[in-house]
Amino acid sequence: MLQRYLLIELFSILISIFTSMIKENYTVLGIMSGTSLDGIDICELRLHKTDKWNYEIFNSVTIAYNDKWKNRLRSASELSRKKIDELDIDYTRYLAELINDFVSSNQLSHLDAVCSHGHTVLHQPQNGFTIQIGNREALSELVKSTVVCDFRIQDVVLGGQGAPLVPIGDKLLFSNFDSCVNLGGFANLSLDFLGNRVAFDICAVNTILNNYSEKLNQPYDEDGKLAASGTPNKNLFIALNKLPFYGKSFPKSLGIEWVNKKVIPLLESYNENPQNILCTYTHHIAHQISNILNKYNCCKILFTGGGVYNSYLIELIKEKSLGTVIVPDSQLVEFKEALVFGLLGVLKLRGEVNCLRSVTGAKYDHSSGKIYPFEKQS
Repeated sequence: MLQRYLLIELFSILISIFTSMIKENYTVLGIMSGTSLDGIDICELRLHKTDKWNYEIFNSVTIAYNDKWKNRLRSASELSRKKIDELDIDYTRYLAELINDFVSSNQLSHLDAVCSHGHTVLHQPQNGFTIQIGNREALSELVKSTVVCDFRIQDVVLGGQGAPLVPIGDKLLFSNFDSCVNLGGFANLSLDFLGNRVAFDICAVNTILNNYSEKLNQPYDEDGKLAASGTPNKNLFIALNKLPFYGKSFPKSLGIEWVNKKVIPLLESYNENPQNILCTYTHHIAHQISNILNKYNCCKILFTGGGVYNSYLIELIKEKSLGTVIVPDSQLVEFKEALVFGLLGVLKLRGEVNCLRSVTGAKYDHSSGKIYPFEKQS
């Protein structure tokens, strides 16, 4: 398996040499779907290389999943491999439709590439595999553009966690911050430590909060009002903080399977109402994040991801953290991950490192992902 991926890596680099190495300006789409199931983020990006990488975000949109897709994706981790393959085909077609609509509605005439994360349905690096659907070669033909995708699997083959992948973008685009925290389906952090970029998942966020908000007929906890209306359960709070994952050293990452097998059963065992669960778990998130920030003496911290709109959570983090929490403009808040996957795709096209061993624990730094070139018919 490792030899096969080394050959794929060599082939991809050869493609890059003949297609993209001389370019310094790129127009790409960055596409991201997170485990919180908020929807699919698509943004048009300009990436320019001088002495460092610079970016501009132009058109951008988040397309919410309808109930049918939410239910299919939420239950995907329980499917057989055959059923996952069927879901993969359907999701690839669905993703292509959304991309084509975005390109058409914004009258985009030239793209160097579509850089897509896909959607994670299984993530078990300890067992040697991770699966993101929507990364099929057919996507290139369907959207009539070169596609760069499937960024995680190669890292897992090389012994890494396959996550998180965003830290290379933090290093190249946001080095003026001591650390970067993303609040999405999971919270993850990236920072420089002892001369290396390190990053890891901290805890589940919207995968839990959205789930319990839906029990109260709300798609998410707007401003944290539902959590603020509850009362924290001290014993549950203590039990959550004793979950073994928090005692592990990095590199480490989380998947939806961990939420379904470890966190949800623990929450349900306390027979609390949803408001009290939300309150307790929001305090738990703030506790875990602030502990990490304080441990690594983070002074200037960039917070992005949909979770920053939970003002109750952000205030709790500010209260517990010694550093300064900075929330940027809404476009960067919502599309930073899509931006970084656009950058990952461009780095892959150039045959440059886009995945750091110091972050994932892989055998070496490498240029991860697959390139599916699109050839226009004459």
